[in-house]
Amino acid sequence: MEKHTQFSIWYFIVALLAIVWVHGVWTEYRTVEPISYSEFQGYLKAGKVAEISIGTNTIEGKFREPLPDGRTRFVAVRVEPDLARDLDQYNVKFSGVVQSTFLRDLLSWILPALVFFGLWFYLMRRFAERQGLGGGFLTIGKSKAKVYMESDTKVTFQDVAGVDEAKEELQEIIGFLKDPAKYNRLGGRIPKGVLLVGPPGTGKTLLARAVAGEAAVPFFSISGSEFVEMFVGVGAARVRDLFEQARQKAPCIIFIDELDALGRARGAYPGLGGHDEKEQTLNQLLAELDGFDPSQGIVLLAATNRPEILDPALLRAGRFDRQVLVDRPDKIGRIQILEVHLKKISRGPDVDPEKIAALTPGFSGADLANLVNEAALLATRRGASAVDMVDFTAGVERIVAGLEKKNRLLNPAERKVVAYHEMGHALVAMSIPGTDPVHKISIIPRGIGALGYTIQRPTEDRFLMTREELDDKMTVLLGGRAAEAVVFDHLSTGAADDLAKVSDIARSMVMRYGMVEALGHVSYRDERPAFLAVPGAPPPMRDFSEDTAREIDKAVRELAGQAFDRARAILLAKRDLLERGAQQLLAKETLTEEDLRVLMGARAVDTAAAAAPA
Repeated sequence: MEKHTQFSIWYFIVALLAIVWVHGVWTEYRTVEPISYSEFQGYLKAGKVAEISIGTNTIEGKFREPLPDGRTRFVAVRVEPDLARDLDQYNVKFSGVVQSTFLRDLLSWILPALVFFGLWFYLMRRFAERQGLGGGFLTIGKSKAKVYMESDTKVTFQDVAGVDEAKEELQEIIGFLKDPAKYNRLGGRIPKGVLLVGPPGTGKTLLARAVAGEAAVPFFSISGSEFVEMFVGVGAARVRDLFEQARQKAPCIIFIDELDALGRARGAYPGLGGHDEKEQTLNQLLAELDGFDPSQGIVLLAATNRPEILDPALLRAGRFDRQVLVDRPDKIGRIQILEVHLKKISRGPDVDPEKIAALTPGFSGADLANLVNEAALLATRRGASAVDMVDFTAGVERIVAGLEKKNRLLNPAERKVVAYHEMGHALVAMSIPGTDPVHKISIIPRGIGALGYTIQRPTEDRFLMTREELDDKMTVLLGGRAAEAVVFDHLSTGAADDLAKVSDIARSMVMRYGMVEALGHVSYRDERPAFLAVPGAPPPMRDFSEDTAREIDKAVRELAGQAFDRARAILLAKRDLLERGAQQLLAKETLTEEDLRVLMGARAVDTAAAAAPA
């Protein structure tokens, strides 16, 4: 109120000064007669001029008697005396003109100032944009959340597939936003916050937008990293502004993506310096979660793929009350996701979503969308009118094994080693019952270091594995190395990746799964994820003795050795089949599942012919 009064007084003073100035101008206009220089000389000769004042450009004076219109003063622009004398002889009316330099003088002062301040403002704005301050220092504390109104979201549950359990969990949120009174009828309250947890690419962000689209409410979307800036207090100010905007548009949904960038556990890394600004932002978020009333119709959704590093205060009851798992889809879920994405392309008659789903175990929703796009691009590249199954197979190979390196030429000796190596994998896999069937083998280099590859296609999703199945998997992995030993009687560096996988499986069997009787039913490995380790910190202390460590190493070597001996025995028993398969692979460079089936059938016919009596 005081500030408003002060401004009113200043307005009055300015108005009074303007009135005085206008009155002075008007008075001068009424009393001063502008005349030409020739008229001045006429008045001067007639004796009507009482007094004059000579300036640089003008002559001002006073009449002896007022003119008929009442004016008593005059002003005239000076003319050079010699020129005035000459013009007076010819009875010519003449007057001087003063060239105004006001605008030039004004621009000479204002223009440099405007250029300086404009350049300064431009540089400050660019600096602010680079620092993510929203294009200016006045907006530094404003929330950077993108607001999607109900007409802009355009995503519903029909666009989300493969996460039926998560959709059922979120139906309650949609029902509350549509009809809050129904859920308050018995005294219950809707959860303040819902945390979507799952691996990258499983559709957490899409699911959150679908909730807003189904509920037909405004959707505030922001990433956790956008709260944290280089200036102290900016993050907390943005949190306050975000919730203030949400209260004005309630009912609505606030979605914070990558919550771990904002909600990391406080004091988790004491050796890496302070994180005061990030902790202040988190504290403000916790205060806002405590302060807002869910009955207003504000629901907070957040997504993360690292829930184990979040602050415990963020996950307690009353803040993020509910956690919804958005996991990688199973085979049925992959079929549903593929059906959604296949609608966007022209697919051929042989494209079967079930076959594609069988080729893609472990793929997330984003991976499947990328696969459909890759297949469409491959079909376009070969000039096809529709996307066929062969394009999806090639797309899977490109995603799993990498891009073909046709310009990477191997010498004949290397090609032969790679051919026997890959045939060893395939032959061992086909010889062990219950293993995943071999889909394709190739000696065309792919990716960064793969000189060849063998693709196995699981027949179903597996969530548990027995000791025997793990032994079979190690045996198949060592089939390539065993083939090199059988055929060439030496080993190469081509099995480096296979050895790493075998070592990891064997060590997990010993240390995590307790599958070695001599070491008992004990777990010797900490389940803490590797990315939580502080860079440069010493390795975690083991809680078992040196004798136990020696027994662990011995058990790992024995498991790997047994798998290698088993693979070697299989290949020695089927040496002729190994030779023929490798020769076919060298000739064709790629063998499909049908080629391998024909090869095994020919082996069965040859065996029967050899066993028949002569």
